[in-house]
Amino acid sequence: MAEEDIYAKDGTVDYRGNPANRKETGTWRACPFIIGNECCERLAYYGMSSNLVLYFKNILNQQSATAAKNNSDWSGTCYTTPLIGAFLADAYLGRYWTIAIFSIIYVIGMTLLAMSASVPGLKPKCYAKNDCDPTDAQSAACFVALYLIALGTGGIKPCVSSYGADQFDDTDEVEKKHKGSFFNWFYFSINVGALIASSVLVYVQDNWSWGWGFGIPAIAMAIAVVSFFSGTRLYRYQKPGGSPLTRLCQVIVASIRKYKVEVPADKSLLYETADAESNIKGSRKVEHTKDFSFFDKASVETEKDNVKDSVNPWRLSTVTQVEELKSIIRLLPIWATGIIFAAVYSQMSNLFVLQGDQMNKFVGNSKFQIPSASLSVFDTLSVIFWVPIYDRIIVPFARRFTGNKYGLTQLQRMGIGLFISIFAMVSAAVLEQIRLGTVRRHNSYEIKQVPISVFWQVPQYFLIGCAEVFTFIGQLEFFYQEAPDAMRSLCSALSLTTVALGNYLSSLLMTIATSISTRNGKPGWIPDNLNYGHVDYFFWMLAVMSVLNLARYNALGLVDAESKAKEEQELAQLHERREFPYPGDTEAMEEFITKGK
Repeated sequence: MAEEDIYAKDGTVDYRGNPANRKETGTWRACPFIIGNECCERLAYYGMSSNLVLYFKNILNQQSATAAKNNSDWSGTCYTTPLIGAFLADAYLGRYWTIAIFSIIYVIGMTLLAMSASVPGLKPKCYAKNDCDPTDAQSAACFVALYLIALGTGGIKPCVSSYGADQFDDTDEVEKKHKGSFFNWFYFSINVGALIASSVLVYVQDNWSWGWGFGIPAIAMAIAVVSFFSGTRLYRYQKPGGSPLTRLCQVIVASIRKYKVEVPADKSLLYETADAESNIKGSRKVEHTKDFSFFDKASVETEKDNVKDSVNPWRLSTVTQVEELKSIIRLLPIWATGIIFAAVYSQMSNLFVLQGDQMNKFVGNSKFQIPSASLSVFDTLSVIFWVPIYDRIIVPFARRFTGNKYGLTQLQRMGIGLFISIFAMVSAAVLEQIRLGTVRRHNSYEIKQVPISVFWQVPQYFLIGCAEVFTFIGQLEFFYQEAPDAMRSLCSALSLTTVALGNYLSSLLMTIATSISTRNGKPGWIPDNLNYGHVDYFFWMLAVMSVLNLARYNALGLVDAESKAKEEQELAQLHERREFPYPGDTEAMEEFITKGK
């Protein structure tokens, strides 16, 4: 291997700040520590969140609709705070220190939550198993702990997947190929943690104590921190490139200031640094694209810009900086279609749990009852089943027909997941109609458990797990791939906000449905006793919304595919005529810049 090939060419450094040595850092040698961290962190998160709606209802004495709404609001916050973590990681701290600091906050929140469920004075007073009377202070302590956890997980979520992907050099074809597998196995590790949480920890919470049920996740989170720090010497680090939000605002302001300026036909006249590297720390240069040409005005040099002295970034932006903004704008339509899917996904920890709680939870003829929240284990098993199937069977099979080295494009993969999610809602709605039909035939509205096995929920959980493998993993990889170097944490956070908005949408829909359906003294769709309600209507509503969402997504996907194919064809023609070098050819690129092409 030549001297220059020893080091990664994507700008990453080692823990000392020196260029990352390919033989000593990164790739799969570093990933086990990151994946181990994520596995333990997800065990902690799902061990607490899977059964939280029943904790709200039974221990904090909240009504069904209120418990489901509070759970959705908290889950939404857990997926909104990643914007904070992403901003700090990309702008100032880097992904390593952001993960480290917020992990400590996470452990503090988990410890406080365990104390709120076990320490006398903080723990609500209970007269029977599900008959408790919490004080306002006790409820407040619980929610303070939960929102500390939301802040902690927010700092970790957008950074861990991106940090793992940073361990593979995009400029090396072998390492780049492994990056696609990393996202699959990263998501696999998430579900290994979720599997333990939804089986063991939910049972501990329902049959032993909530104190231990929350305490074990706190211990798991502490192990996650230790796992992460253990790999410090092996990691590759991307340097923070300054505030990405500031750079985006600078492009917008500069474009508006120059709204009367004409963009030259020769795009090589647009402003860009003469150096081989961009002026954004930790980011390579990005080629100019034709769409959203209004923002190209920010890169047009005028007499007032005074480029020879010092450039005012609020008046003149580089092409790379403009392309950062364009990349975010391109992602938004695809991003928006993930919100409905996330609303469907959120039902696993909300209405699915409440639905299962009023079904027969006994296993066969035994006296053993399975907690309704434990049914989420079938979602996890579905993911664990489908990830290796997708990675080892579907991708090679699809590659024969598509010619794509990934088998399916990320857009195709996400679309398949959106399609499958429709059937998850249909399955849940049909089951609820059957359950309610049984209640009405036997006039057994007050019965706690309808004589229909809770295992009939398995198909809806399994279908959501299958949809996850296609949509969530595809989305994770798509947003990382489309993101500029210095904005990868922000784009990962952007993909996570679909989950946040999906939870908020679910909460809003529940509020509206409850408000409308409870008029004139009616019990409404989601009463405390679901036997009097119509949760099936809510599931059918989400199914219809999912169909409309898929139709919208397909329209976006087709347009995007056509545009990208045309752009790649034009670029290939330029390469053939040698009017523009290949982006990966550094020497040719430097020669191109030197000649002033």
